[in-house]
Amino acid sequence: MSDAATPADGPAGDGPAGDGPAGPEALLPDLLSTCTPALATAGKLAAAAGRAVRHMVVKDGRVDGAAMERHQFAAHGYAWMAAYVEALRQMLAWAGRLEAAGDLGELESLILQAAFGEYLAQIAGGIALSQGEVVRPHDMGVDDAELHAFWTPAVATLTARGNTIAVRMAIAGLLADGRFGAPGLDDESLEMVREQFRRVAEEQVAPHAQDWHRKDALIPLEVIERLAGLGVFGLMVPEAFGGLGMGRIAMCVVTEELSRAYLGVGSLATRSEIAAELIRLSGTSPQKARWLPRIASGEVLPTAVFTEPDTGSDLGRLKTRAVKDGAVYRVTGNKTWITHAARADLMILLARTDPGRPDYKGLSLFLAEKPRGGDGDPFPAPGMTGSAIKVLGYRGMKEYEIAFDGFEVAADGLLGGVEGQGFKQLMATFETSRIQTAARAVGVAQNALELGLAYARERIQFAKPIYSFPRVAGKLAWMAVETMIARQLTYFAAREKDGGRRCDIEAGTAKLLAARVAWANADNALQVHGGNGYAEEYAISRVLLDARVLNIFEGTAEIQAQVIARGLIERGG
Repeated sequence: MSDAATPADGPAGDGPAGDGPAGPEALLPDLLSTCTPALATAGKLAAAAGRAVRHMVVKDGRVDGAAMERHQFAAHGYAWMAAYVEALRQMLAWAGRLEAAGDLGELESLILQAAFGEYLAQIAGGIALSQGEVVRPHDMGVDDAELHAFWTPAVATLTARGNTIAVRMAIAGLLADGRFGAPGLDDESLEMVREQFRRVAEEQVAPHAQDWHRKDALIPLEVIERLAGLGVFGLMVPEAFGGLGMGRIAMCVVTEELSRAYLGVGSLATRSEIAAELIRLSGTSPQKARWLPRIASGEVLPTAVFTEPDTGSDLGRLKTRAVKDGAVYRVTGNKTWITHAARADLMILLARTDPGRPDYKGLSLFLAEKPRGGDGDPFPAPGMTGSAIKVLGYRGMKEYEIAFDGFEVAADGLLGGVEGQGFKQLMATFETSRIQTAARAVGVAQNALELGLAYARERIQFAKPIYSFPRVAGKLAWMAVETMIARQLTYFAAREKDGGRRCDIEAGTAKLLAARVAWANADNALQVHGGNGYAEEYAISRVLLDARVLNIFEGTAEIQAQVIARGLIERGG
């Protein structure tokens, strides 16, 4: 297997170069004033797609499930088109904030321009739902007149000149270690949080991540204790319960930096965040007083026990039973894909308490205590057995399948003290969990970008660094653009949630696009590494495997697109 780069057409010196001019000449004049009307035009085309899809799937004023399934490509295409338009809206807002602060530099301007140029072209020409599925406006019912109206002068300018070879080479020439475009947080305290966790991640996680992955080892407890001391597990827990009382933006910043070092470490707090939010929103006063301080301190490590072998995303068909027997509930059933389950002290357990309601209305959530287990005896509790699932990536906490046979949960562990509320309680946390997953994806995407860039600069082929070849440099430039797009979408969803606004569509959109960006970045970074990228000793081999799972958990890309499309239609958007 050879990793030699193929000489590209055009000049190639020590730095990136290619056909056409580079530098300031690549940057369009009056960029923001060109992007603004182009965004409005893209919004009109998405609205036209929405009307057409609504006509396909709405019957008697309601979304018809069978019609949604029948027109799945159109509906999911609409979700993706809406995601692209929201991405461009947030990129323009990002650039506006930077301009107001005097921080809109050449790199940031080029990133904005490339984002508009590429996404506008894909909106009109076809959006990839996956590597083998492309949906075009006509597939969504958009007619020729509506598509013709899309081609305004601003759109034509940006699609023709926004993401050219010259633009990508200019971006590649400006990329530097730690300089991939200003994140636009506009908050010194958040920048301090980012810097603190970046140092921790680089010093205590990144040097060991590959070894933990290759050994399929649990993340050492001393690392977990160090993160607990920094408040990672109580970021959003109210101060009254021992947490830091910070918002989702802070969660995103911390999660991104830790995931940039190792997805397993960036995901450590996920179950704590889910558990804490469930208890904060739905728990009784005694449940809050008992569990929130211990979760915030890291004394208690929770796990989420939802998925079953035959249900997956279809929680309404869940079969695990919890039967009241005096002062306890006895749980019987099987669960799978339970992360960090052996080490967990507390299970957030979803079970059916009303067998007469075979849908989601018969489900309840439990705060189920269990003793910590180890590799030799993962579940040392009566009525509970299980084993680890061997996985390709996303290691460090391990995945488990669990069987319950009369496992006892104290009756006062019923979340909120009322049966039948489990699905409703769980749905209230999906926005935060998907925002957090989007932030994990941004961290993985950033890691892949940095690994690819470092390798391209160091790897010499044909007497020069392979970064001097336009197709290598161009890959990395676009990776920087899409990572920033995913970051800004994620921050937007977090701001909406922090503002107390409904953001199920916004959170889903961020997760949908960020997961795809993470996978694309990892795949392209491995391609930059060539044969070496396929070797376990190189970190990019791990990052590729970690990135792949992001399109699956917290709702697969297909489920996510379905939820977004349905939500947009029901909102009338």
